[in-house]
Amino acid sequence: MLTLQRRQLVGHDILLARHGNHICSMRLDRGTGRVVALLDDGSVDSAPNLIAPDLRLPATIRSVLYEDRKFFAGVATVAVILGGLLFGTSAALTGTWAGSPEMLEMLTAYSAYGY
Repeated sequence: MLTLQRRQLVGHDILLARHGNHICSMRLDRGTGRVVALLDDGSVDSAPNLIAPDLRLPATIRSVLYEDRKFFAGVATVAVILGGLLFGTSAALTGTWAGSPEMLEMLTAYSAYGY
């Protein structure tokens, strides 16, 4: 069963255990999978973010969107193209029908019964 929850950053716990209150800031380096901490004295320390490299963490909303970004981009592109085609078709049909006298007479006849 897929549960979407925030992933726990193991590196934060490791750095807090090492340095305690001497940490100024921490950031996650996604490229290397490590948490990097800036310490009071200006030095930098890092810790791995995973207990085991092949550990499969539960999916989060961000990870699902990141993994399926090409699919969502494709769906959005198809939706924009279909919307443009529908708009263009309706504009072309409106221009064609509005020019014929029969269509203008029918439209004005039905507009008299405005609801």
